[in-house]
Amino acid sequence: MNRPGRNGGAGSLPGGSEPTLRQLVPEHRLRRLELAVTRRLDGLLHGQHLGLLPGPGSEFSGAREYRPGEDEVRRMDWAVTARTTLPHVREVDADRELTTWLLVDSTPSMDFGTAELEKRELAVAAVAAVGFLTAGVGNRLGAHLLDAVGIRRLPARTGRAHLLNLLTRLLAAPRGDLPVAGSPSLADAVTTLHRASSGRGLAVVVSDFLDGLPDGETGTPAWERAMRRLAVRHQVLAVEVVDPRELELPDVGLLTVIDPETGRRREISTSDRRLRDRFAAAAADQRELIRRSLRRAGAAHLPLRTDRDWVTEIVRHVHTQRRLAGAARPPVPALRGGGAA
Repeated sequence: MNRPGRNGGAGSLPGGSEPTLRQLVPEHRLRRLELAVTRRLDGLLHGQHLGLLPGPGSEFSGAREYRPGEDEVRRMDWAVTARTTLPHVREVDADRELTTWLLVDSTPSMDFGTAELEKRELAVAAVAAVGFLTAGVGNRLGAHLLDAVGIRRLPARTGRAHLLNLLTRLLAAPRGDLPVAGSPSLADAVTTLHRASSGRGLAVVVSDFLDGLPDGETGTPAWERAMRRLAVRHQVLAVEVVDPRELELPDVGLLTVIDPETGRRREISTSDRRLRDRFAAAAADQRELIRRSLRRAGAAHLPLRTDRDWVTEIVRHVHTQRRLAGAARPPVPALRGGGAA
């Protein structure tokens, strides 16, 4: 069987059918992702982005003496004023450039998919969307890749070549390896990302968030506290990758299930209706726990499914966030004509 994309171009299969993303070779996958992003999402996040804090800037760059009639009192630096006994104001750098930090989960639980995409490939698609849409003059992109062995770090850099290198490394990540003893968890990876990203920016965590969940319906995930600390400094977007078979079981008779994190096997009878109902209820409770935990941590939540159009889901999320941001802004007071009262 010929590999699609080698013969007859990047987008053709015998019989003229359209190949799926997983059937394309890596270089053609990247091209397909870039086209999907730039054609359908361009203009939503490209170029201008809101400042992280109101005002001309948010990064503290120093202090200087207060100039009456020129400086606003609300910019007073009271700590420096108290030490020097002279009024000082804070100086800040404008938020003109955006640094985006990515944490991408490539652990064995992401090597699963029963629809058009595997969870790992959907994670790459989400990274491509973030990377292409936040690309701009001066904007930088850095990444931490969590796999079964450890954390691989890519420094924050600019340029399309850097983004394509990141996507290529994600597609070429090894599969099927079980976690080694002492390998970092998702909570450890979030903590490492928080320590490595000193300045304010955008932090995007792409995972299924199944690591570190409590055994019962109560309790908090092990990664919630680390996500909360990350959200204090950055704007955080949590991209949750889900496959439909993780939400409900099909009636296919005797089925062998394997835990990708431990390699344990178990045979279950999916013809049992009560078993399927219990599985669906437990999966719904699990996803609700993840949703509540991300909300408590202060992260924006973007769920993506392998059986749905991920581009449409991202578009819907961006429109929702922009509508909420517009509603949160204070109204601009109307100017009154006439003389002084």
